Amino acid sequence: MAVVGSILFAFYAVAAVVLMGMFGTETLPLILVGSVLFVGVQYKVGKWAALRSVGAEDMPEERFPRIHERVEELSAEMGIEKPTLKVARMGVPNAFAVGRKGAGVVVVSEELMRLLDDDELDGVLAHELAHIRNRDVVMMVLGQGVASIVAIVAQWVVLLTGDNELADFFLAIVVGQIVQMLVMVFVLAISRYREYVADSDAREAIGGGDPLARALEKISSGNARADESAVDEQVNALCIFGDGSGIARLLSTHPPMEKRVERLRN
Repeated sequence: MAVVGSILFAFYAVAAVVLMGMFGTETLPLILVGSVLFVGVQYKVGKWAALRSVGAEDMPEERFPRIHERVEELSAEMGIEKPTLKVARMGVPNAFAVGRKGAGVVVVSEELMRLLDDDELDGVLAHELAHIRNRDVVMMVLGQGVASIVAIVAQWVVLLTGDNELADFFLAIVVGQIVQMLVMVFVLAISRYREYVADSDAREAIGGGDPLARALEKISSGNARADESAVDEQVNALCIFGDGSGIARLLSTHPPMEKRVERLRN
């Protein structure tokens, strides 16, 4: 996490230096405050949007006593506070976590609870709790925020150094998108690595990797109907399952399911 944070800070520092070169060193406090507010708003809005997009509702303890009990036990074992539990109809079996330690939320789809056995569901819950403990959601939001800031700076550079207002406007949009994508390639690579870490932490928490491996295989089959689901692209980055082939793997938030299953069983 320290290495990742350092690299993200390096991206941000370059953007800040460019801004100070364009507008003067007296803008440094404004740059710092604006960046913190930007990432903070992005974090709050992203959490709200993720929950709203799947219609997540509070999970009644009287209806789902075992899930509440297991999450409480796993949370204590992993050294975090029990997160808020929510349930949603996503159209596919899936789960995701948002928030941080002390303010985490785990959303489980009704389809997932119907599909998995108890030990398989424990593996999925432990995986999501690991994301909260490891601050993975915070790191992803920070990475996306830095990518957005760097893209905005690149757009300003194009606009302020050009001499054709209309052409520069469209060029700035293109340059901004390209720069943001380059930074996001790094952020997405970190996301895929963090999935392996969460799998490993879950295996340790439940005493073996086979239940989570079986869960991933079942979820993979259930996601054949993903086009009909309520899981949009933003939330898909937070879900337990994601895959791709070819160039799509470079831009995927999750590593290939086959590799995750192989690691869990080895």
